[in-house]
Amino acid sequence: MRIIGLAGWSGSGKTTLVAKLIPIFVGRGLKISTVKHAHKGFDIDIPGKDSHTHRMAGATEVFVASGRRWAHVRELRNEPEPDLADILPRLSPVDLLIVEGFKRHRHPKIEIYRAEVGKPLLHPDDNYIVAVASDTKIPDASIPVIDLNDVKKIADAMQAEAMPADRLKHLKD
Repeated sequence: MRIIGLAGWSGSGKTTLVAKLIPIFVGRGLKISTVKHAHKGFDIDIPGKDSHTHRMAGATEVFVASGRRWAHVRELRNEPEPDLADILPRLSPVDLLIVEGFKRHRHPKIEIYRAEVGKPLLHPDDNYIVAVASDTKIPDASIPVIDLNDVKKIADAMQAEAMPADRLKHLKD
C-alpha cells in the first residue's frame, strides 16, 4: 500500500478534488481507500438507530454489519486523537491510500491552494509537501506547481510521489 495526502486550509477544495481523483485511479486499475481528518466532532451515527443508542449508553465501540457494508465506530471518550500511523493498521490493504487533511503529519502531500481562501501557503514550512495544486500562479514556489483544474496531472503526481505506507511509522515525531 502506498500513501499520499492532500493538505490545505478549509475551503480550498480538498474533498471536491478527492471525488474527482478517485475515478481516475480506479480507471487505472487501482484499488483506493481514503482517510479523512475532521477538526470538529462529527457523527456518522443517526439518533434513534440501535447503534447510536448503544454508543450513547456508554459502549466504547459499536460494530454494525449488513450484507452491503459494515461500520466500526469507536468513541474516544478521553483518549487522544489517533495519529495517522495508528490508523493504517486498521485499514485493509489497497494500492493507494489518499489522506485528506492531517496537514501537520509527516507523509508526502500535495498542497491544495486557493488565494481566495485568504490563508498562507503551507509548503514553505512543510518539507513533506511535494507539490502545490493551485488555481493561481505561484512564481516563487520551490516545488512543482500544478494547475488545480488539471486533475489528471495531479493524479500523476500523486502516484509518482506516494510512499510505501509502512515507512510512515518511521516518520513519527
